Amino acid sequence: MGTTSQRILEGMELRSYKQADLVEKTGISKGALSSYIAGRYVPKQNNIYLIAKALDVNEAWLMGADVPMERQDSTALSNKFYCNTEKEKSLIQSYRKLNSSNQDKGLSYIENLLTTQRMEDEVFLNAAHDLGATPEQKQHADDIMQDDSEWE
Repeated sequence: MGTTSQRILEGMELRSYKQADLVEKTGISKGALSSYIAGRYVPKQNNIYLIAKALDVNEAWLMGADVPMERQDSTALSNKFYCNTEKEKSLIQSYRKLNSSNQDKGLSYIENLLTTQRMEDEVFLNAAHDLGATPEQKQHADDIMQDDSEWE
C-alpha cells in the first residue's frame, strides 16, 4: 500500500504527466500540488477527486486503499447512461480530455450553436406557417410567388 503522494507520482508516471500538466488539468495550485507530492499535506476530498479524474485512477486507490487502480469503466458508463451514438461517445471522450477552461469554452460554444439552431428553426417554422392569414392574404402571397416579374 502506498501513500497518497506515492500514488500521485505513480499515476503521473503512468500517464506521462508533469506537475504542470496536472495543475492545468485539475486547476489545483502549483504550491498545493507540490505539497501533496512531497507528502507534506494530504489533499482534501475535492482535490482527491480532481487528481484522480485527471489521472484516470480510482479515488480510493489514490488515497492508499488496497483496491484496483483503474477507475470505473467510464466508457461503459457513458454508453449506458449518456451515449446513444458513436458521435455522442466521441464528444464525451473528447470533452473529458479538455482542461477545465476549455471544457467551459466547449459548453459555451455548444450553447451558442443551440441558440442559433433554435432561431433558425423559429424562422423556418414562421415562414412555413400561415400565422392566421386570411384566404385573401394567402391568395395574394401565392400570386406573388407565381409571378415571375416579382423575382427579377
